[in-house]
Amino acid sequence: MKKFVIGLVAAKLLFLSALFSITFSACQTAQLSQKTETAPTATITPNDNINRPTSQPYKGDLSIFEGEERAKDLQIDRVMDILKISEGKWVADIGAGSGWFTVRAAKRVGDKGKVFAVEINEDAIKYINDRAKRENFSNIQTVLGTADNPNLAENSIDAVMILKTYHEIAEPLKLMANLRKDLKKDALVGIIDRNGNGEDHGLNKDAVISEVEKVGFKLDNQYDFVKGNGVEYFLVFKVK
Repeated sequence: MKKFVIGLVAAKLLFLSALFSITFSACQTAQLSQKTETAPTATITPNDNINRPTSQPYKGDLSIFEGEERAKDLQIDRVMDILKISEGKWVADIGAGSGWFTVRAAKRVGDKGKVFAVEINEDAIKYINDRAKRENFSNIQTVLGTADNPNLAENSIDAVMILKTYHEIAEPLKLMANLRKDLKKDALVGIIDRNGNGEDHGLNKDAVISEVEKVGFKLDNQYDFVKGNGVEYFLVFKVK
């Protein structure tokens, strides 16, 4: 009888142990399922291409962008104020060309900030690297981008400038979608361009707004003070 009781107790203990193991395993599975369901949504990567022409990227003499009147015409200090470019900020200059805007932003952000000069043209990358060294800018970093990706770090950028380059971007939807993940909360994206049909080194601002909003941005404001002739415009976007 004593052996029977001991055997019965052992059987009960074995049953309870198995039940605990199954319950614990089920809880772990439930927690894993919950984590999976609340994971961040994937980055938007549109498959559709734009149905319009684009201009050929400029590959000529980069010094033409260094005219003395350019900063005054564009009111570039006012532009940087609107984009909240200040000390310590991280800024991306997409389609940086000669680095004209890059160096001006670099002066604004100071030693605690950084400006990423993004280019698909390796000659422009070399030009900006040489310029940064010559003009003693240690806060400028060049980045070789592609037509569909600026190749920046995720959640790193406070402000972006696309200065008279948007009409040259071969895959603007994909590039802007990839850029979106690189922006910090409340980051601002500025696009300065001129009205045109896409292949004449300009693009109608309504087309720009439509494309950029398609990949998760919203128009925050628009201005016409750049050049003041009604042909060029300045658009500012935020992530929706």
